[in-house]
Amino acid sequence: MGSGAAALIYEIVWLQMLQLFVGSSAVSVGVLLGTFMGGMCLGSLALPRIVPPDRHPLRVYASLEAGIGAFGIVLLFLMPLVGDVYTSWASPSGLWSFLLRGLVAGICLLPPTFAMGATLPAVARWVETTPRGVSWLGFFYAGNIAGAVVGSLTAGFYLLRVYDMRVATLVAFGINVLVAAVALALSKWSPASAGPRLRLKPDTTSAAAPTTTGVYVAIALSGFCALAAEVVWTRNLALLFGATVYTFSIILAVFLIGLGLGSSAGSVLARTIARPRAAFAWCQLLVVVAVAWAARTMTNSLPYWPISPTLVPNIRLLFELDFVRALWAILPAAVLWGASFPLALASAAREGEDPGSLVGGVYAANTVGAVVGALMTSLVLVAAIGSQRVQQLMMVATIVAAAILSIRPGVVQTFRSAGTGRPKGPRYEWVGVLLALALIPTVRPVPGILIAYGRYVATVLGQAGEIIYSGEGLNSSVAVSRLPSGKLGYHNAGKIQASSEPEDMRLQRMLGHLTTLIPSSPKSVLVIGCGAGVTAGAVSINPNVEHVTIAEIEPLVPRVVSKYFGNENYHVVDNPKVHVQIDDARHFVLTSRERFDAITSDPLDPWVKGAATLYTKEFFEAAKAHLNPGGIVTLFVQLYESTPEAVKSEVATFFDAFPDGIIVGNTYRDVGYDMVMLGQAGPTTIDVDRVEAELRSPAFREVAQSLAEIHIESALDLFGSYGGRARDLTVYMRGAAINHDADLKLQYLAGLGLETYESDRIYADILQYRKFPEGLFAGSPETLAALRARIAR
Repeated sequence: MGSGAAALIYEIVWLQMLQLFVGSSAVSVGVLLGTFMGGMCLGSLALPRIVPPDRHPLRVYASLEAGIGAFGIVLLFLMPLVGDVYTSWASPSGLWSFLLRGLVAGICLLPPTFAMGATLPAVARWVETTPRGVSWLGFFYAGNIAGAVVGSLTAGFYLLRVYDMRVATLVAFGINVLVAAVALALSKWSPASAGPRLRLKPDTTSAAAPTTTGVYVAIALSGFCALAAEVVWTRNLALLFGATVYTFSIILAVFLIGLGLGSSAGSVLARTIARPRAAFAWCQLLVVVAVAWAARTMTNSLPYWPISPTLVPNIRLLFELDFVRALWAILPAAVLWGASFPLALASAAREGEDPGSLVGGVYAANTVGAVVGALMTSLVLVAAIGSQRVQQLMMVATIVAAAILSIRPGVVQTFRSAGTGRPKGPRYEWVGVLLALALIPTVRPVPGILIAYGRYVATVLGQAGEIIYSGEGLNSSVAVSRLPSGKLGYHNAGKIQASSEPEDMRLQRMLGHLTTLIPSSPKSVLVIGCGAGVTAGAVSINPNVEHVTIAEIEPLVPRVVSKYFGNENYHVVDNPKVHVQIDDARHFVLTSRERFDAITSDPLDPWVKGAATLYTKEFFEAAKAHLNPGGIVTLFVQLYESTPEAVKSEVATFFDAFPDGIIVGNTYRDVGYDMVMLGQAGPTTIDVDRVEAELRSPAFREVAQSLAEIHIESALDLFGSYGGRARDLTVYMRGAAINHDADLKLQYLAGLGLETYESDRIYADILQYRKFPEGLFAGSPETLAALRARIAR
C-alpha cells in the first residue's frame, strides 16, 4: 500500500514536470505514459531473470523501494537540467522532435519505473505457490492499488494544491524509506519463503497440461480495454464535470478503487473456485455488460440528471457529487478489470513455477496491453473513429478474450450438469458471447450538446440553440452552436470559449488590435491559441503585419473555425501570411528559434488541466526572450468562473515578469467581464496620436472598421479602457501566489472557482487602485487631457 501511494505521487509529479518542457499535447502525454508503463513492464519481466530466487524477497523489495526513493530525489534536480538540454536541441515539430521527446522521457522515467515494476514480482516470491498463496498475490495487487488511490487523492487535492512538486516528492520519498525500513525489519525474523512451491494443480480435466498462451492473450486484451476505457471515459467525464485537476484526480481514484475492489474479490474467487479460467472467461463477458452500462450512462443518463452546478453553495460539495457520479458510471467495469488479474494468475499458475516469474509474466502481458490501449486510443482511435466506435472495439476485444478462454475442455466441463455426464458448457458460453455481441449496437455517440455545454446540459435544454457541428479531436472535443439570434458559439472543454456575441467579440478583437497597434512596426506576430480565430484575424488585417504564426494544440480547431467563423475572423486560417503550427504552445515557444515583434496569448481557462503552464512566470520570461526590441506580449485574463485569488495570481505572475505591464479592461453592461494584460521587455510607451493617425489612414480602413464593429471608434476609446499598471497595484497583489513551473498553484486556485461568478467585484477591486499613468501615454496635450477624462469617466 505504501509503495502504491508513493508511486502515484511520483507519477503525477513526474508527468507534470516533464510536460513543462515536452508539452501537454496528446502526443507528448502519450509518449510519457507509454514510457512510464513500459518501464514497469520491463521491470516486472526482468526481475525474475536478474535476481536469483534464493535472495530474501523482502530484502529485494526493500532495495527496490530505496532505489525508487533515490531516483525520486535525483529526478527532482535532474529533470530541469534535462529540460534545458532538450529545449536547446529540440525543434517544434517533426519526427526528430517526437524521437527526442521519447528519448528524454526514457532517460527520466525508465530507471525508476523499472524498479516500480519489479516490486510486485519481488514480493510475490514471499508466498507459497498454492491456491491460497496465489490468491495472496491478488491481495498484494489490491493493496498496491489501495495505496495508489490514497496517493492520487493526496497529491491532487492537498500536496500540490497547498505545497509544490518538491514537497510532494519529499513525501513520496519518505514513504519509500518507511516501506523499505519495514520490509528490512520483517526480513530479519521472517523466512525467505512462506511455504512450498510444488502444490498447485493445473486447471485441466484432460491428461495433457493445457497451454497458458490464451490466458496471457486474454489478460493483455483486458489491459488494452481497461486503459482505452480510462482514456475515453476520462475525456467524456471531464466534459461533464469540468476538466480541472480535481476532476482528473477523482476519475483516477474511482478507477483505482474499482480495480482494488475487483482484485480483492478476484483473489477470494481464485482461492475457492476449482476452475479459475472459466471464471476469468465469464468475467470478460460481464465486462462487456459493464462497458455498455458506462457508455449509456455517460451519454444518455448523467448529462440529463436535473442538476444545476450553480446551485451548489460550496464547490467541495460538487466534488462529492462528481465522485458519486463517477462511481455510478465506471465502477462496475473497473471492478471486473480488477478481478481479471488474480483470476489470470490462478489460470496461468503451473506446478513448480517461480511466483516471481508467474506474476512478472502476467503483469507484463497486462501492462503491454495497457500501453497499446492508452497510446492507440489517445493518439489515433478517438480522433479517427470517435468514442462510440472505440468503446464498441473494446467490447469486441473483450468478447474475443472470453472466446479464447472458452475454447478449452476445462471451461466446457465446468458447466457439466449433475448426473447426466453431458457438457452444458458450450451452450452457456456461446449464449453469453451472443448476448455480449448484442450489446455492441447499444453504444451511442457522444451527444453534441454534451461536447458543447458539458456540466450545463440539463440547465440549457431548450435554450442551447442548434449544435451545427461537434467532433472529437486528438486533444479535445469541439462544437459549434447557433442561437436563434444567429450568434455563433465556439465550444471547447465543455463550455463556450468564444462567440460572436458582442462582449466576446469586443475582447477578442481588442486583444488582437492592441497587440499590433502599440508596437510601431509589428512585422511578425505569434498567436497562442486559435479558438474561434477572431483574435488571430484581428492581428492578420493590420497592414504592418507580414507573418502570423498560430500555435494551436488541437488539429481539429483550425479546420472547424475556418468553416464556421470565417466572416468573424477574416478567414484567417486561409490567409497566405498565416501559418498554423499544431503543437502545445509552451513547447513551441521553448523550442522555436524564431523571434517576434508581438506575442498574444488566448489559451483555455486556467482551470483546464495543463493550461496553467501557459501562465507561469517562467513561460512569460520565455515569451519575453523571443521578442524583438520593442516587442509586446498580451494576455487574455478571464474574470468569470474564477476566484479573486486566482485572478490575483495571474496578475501578480504576469507583472513579476513584466514589471512595467498594464491592464486594459473589457466591461459588459458597465461591469468587469474580462481583461487584457500587456507587457514589454522595457518601459512601455503608447503613442496615442500615432495610433489615431493610423486608424484614420486608408491603409488601416479594415482595422478601423473591425474596431468600430465592437464600438471602439478611436484611439481614445481603445485606451480609455485602461485598468491599471503594475506599480500602482502593489497593494492589490500583496500575498498573491506566483505561478511557477515547479508550483502550478494557479490550476488549483482556478479549479476552485469553477462555478463562481464574481467578475464585477474582481474588476472593481482592481480599479480602486487605478490612477492616471503619467509617462505611459504619449501625445499632444489635448489628446492626453481627453484621455485622462475618458479614463476617469
